Amino acid sequence: MNSTRKATIQDLFQLAELFDQYRIFYNKESDIPAAESFLKERIEKADSEIFVAESEGNLTGFVQLYPLFSSTKMKRYWLLNDLFVNGNYRGKGFSKELIEEAKELAKSTNAAGILLETGKSNDVGNELYPSCGFEIYDEVNFYEWTNR
Repeated sequence: MNSTRKATIQDLFQLAELFDQYRIFYNKESDIPAAESFLKERIEKADSEIFVAESEGNLTGFVQLYPLFSSTKMKRYWLLNDLFVNGNYRGKGFSKELIEEAKELAKSTNAAGILLETGKSNDVGNELYPSCGFEIYDEVNFYEWTNR
């Protein structure tokens, strides 16, 4: 049976493995101990919301959202920063189920909405997000400054 729910500290081991796979997908070095430490801190400090998908007791994917605030709307937004489903479970609706969890979080916290970014070359994401009701927002330029 497939389900989604909020992650707990008991999920840490399996969640860290999924998070490591996610980072490898983005060309980062594998580091499960660091992934576990990072996620443990997020869960314990409650500074992000993490939902997991599972099938037959195995975690299959996760979504992680961070709070942002809009001064002009005087409301919270949620940044959908991470969405990942293990390759063995793709195409079975887990991503959409996780996005629905994110939408429920936005509704339950009276947020203005959910923001996300994905690469122009991410064909799967660029089909997935509009199919889940997201609209491309091209009225602004997105800039980044990095502290090297």
